[in-house]
Amino acid sequence: MAALSGVRWLTRALVAAPNSGTWRNLCTSAVAHAASRSQAEDMRVEGAFPVTMLPGDGVGPELMHAVKEVFKAASVPVEFQEHHLSEVQNMASEEKLEQVLSSMKENKVAIIGKIHTPMEYKGELASYDMRLRRKLDLFANVVHVKSLPGYKTRHNNLDLVIIREQTEGEYSSLEHESARGVIECLKIVTRTKSQRIAKFAFDYATKKGRGKVTAVHKANIMKLGDGLFLQCCEEVAELYPKIKFETMIIDNCCMQLVQNPYQFDVLVMPNLYGNIIDNLAAGLVGGAGVVPGESYSAEYAVFETGARHPFAQAVGRNIANPTAMLLSASNMLRHLNLEYHSNMIADAVKKVIKVGKLPGHLSSRFLCLAKEKC
Repeated sequence: MAALSGVRWLTRALVAAPNSGTWRNLCTSAVAHAASRSQAEDMRVEGAFPVTMLPGDGVGPELMHAVKEVFKAASVPVEFQEHHLSEVQNMASEEKLEQVLSSMKENKVAIIGKIHTPMEYKGELASYDMRLRRKLDLFANVVHVKSLPGYKTRHNNLDLVIIREQTEGEYSSLEHESARGVIECLKIVTRTKSQRIAKFAFDYATKKGRGKVTAVHKANIMKLGDGLFLQCCEEVAELYPKIKFETMIIDNCCMQLVQNPYQFDVLVMPNLYGNIIDNLAAGLVGGAGVVPGESYSAEYAVFETGARHPFAQAVGRNIANPTAMLLSASNMLRHLNLEYHSNMIADAVKKVIKVGKLPGHLSSRFLCLAKEKC
């Protein structure tokens, strides 16, 4: 993984051309800053776009500091309104959840880190992360998996998009003990939400100039549940004759992604399959630290990493890779129609990775860390 300081320094050199003076105060460790900054120290810029920031757990606060540092240096007209919600840091309550929801509903745009979900059952099946997504109806998760020149991986020049329905399916939080020692977990599939995510996928393909959509399923086993999802995808596909439509069983899809990922363009799938495929595909291009993601409802847009991991073992070690979060932040700026700043940051990050070296003593450390995965 690339060190936070490493990416910061080379990004500084690349972005500095139009405004080099702004970079001179960026020599302090990201970890030290992340530890000392408080919620009250939001970025305040007159006339800026308000954005809700939720650092999350693990290395999330360090990654968010990298975003704030780069935004400040590049004079990005965004005002971050920072909130904290964590089930593992005793910072989760109904009151805090409502504060976060209120901010996100007002701002319409947010950037968030991973809110870690403990495995222990404490009386509530739905995690705060899941509840947040449901209350905002963030039904579509989009992960653009694209190779970055400079990262040596088995497959190069990959460019595919994974679209995941994330408000129902296996993540419905409907579990109960029907008899002693027998647990039933309900998977919910509805026609309305299946049609909605299918239409989102085909609209996305049309807008982005992509030629094929693959529906991923397990309808051969779950004939009613996944059968309904597949039927909805087939019905929607008929409305888009210019987009090629294919179907694939989830287990075969995993194998095909490893053997020949170039056959895929846009993939659409239910909740759990999307979670698995997101992570598998991220591994094809360098790991969880390099793939951005985003989630959409009809009103709101939330930007995050494509593969959601807190990476708690890296906290305080200054080795967390900010690439995914910085690229996600760049996508957020594009969503806000801040094309200039979006391109500036995305181009700088990609140049950092492609060049693969830093000025002076940071060079060797960056090259060593950049080869590691999340």
